[in-house]
Amino acid sequence: MKFPKDPVMLLSVVNTALRDYYKSFDALVEDNEVDGDDIVARLASIDYHYDPVKNQFK
Repeated sequence: MKFPKDPVMLLSVVNTALRDYYKSFDALVEDNEVDGDDIVARLASIDYHYDPVKNQFK
């Protein structure tokens, strides 16, 4: 899966993938071989943070 650079688009792609395909953010990162810290930082720049209970960035 290719992840967009724009944080707002990234939020949509990541949350959709988490909802539809992955039980955790770690599983998404591992399966796609991406830098999870980079994704977390880009989403934090627009004040979104991962909630493991809801399995989404909010």
